[in-house]
Amino acid sequence: MVYDLSKELDKKRAAERFQFLLNKGVKIELTERKKKRTIQQNAYLHALIGYFAIETGNTMEWVKQKYFKLLCNKELFVREKEDEFLGHVKYSRSSADLDTGEMTMAIERFRDWASQEAGIYLPEPHETEMLEQIEIEIKKHERYL
Repeated sequence: MVYDLSKELDKKRAAERFQFLLNKGVKIELTERKKKRTIQQNAYLHALIGYFAIETGNTMEWVKQKYFKLLCNKELFVREKEDEFLGHVKYSRSSADLDTGEMTMAIERFRDWASQEAGIYLPEPHETEMLEQIEIEIKKHERYL
């Protein structure tokens, strides 16, 4: 059951349910639901990755996996696990699993890195005119990306 603890009725229901389970002495899992990344964040990231790919001659997938995830945000994306057949493996977490705060941080790190290390300015979300131009450029180059 999901309870919205900003609402009084849900607070009461959650407390009653918790007390009921506490009295039963059972195992429970208590987790916080965080907001997933937004559609706007996803579109913004897509534009930044596409522009960076055009500027560097890479594919969007390469930029996303190697620069955005591995180089700029390794601790957010790289996970490790033991596999029955492969042994110890590293894999990349999906950006769809990030909450809005993690996505904002990841994008800011990528923007900072692009500017400082690659000399490529990536616009802020409010720079709509430049972002519109980037979308046009991505469409022109999409068969190469």
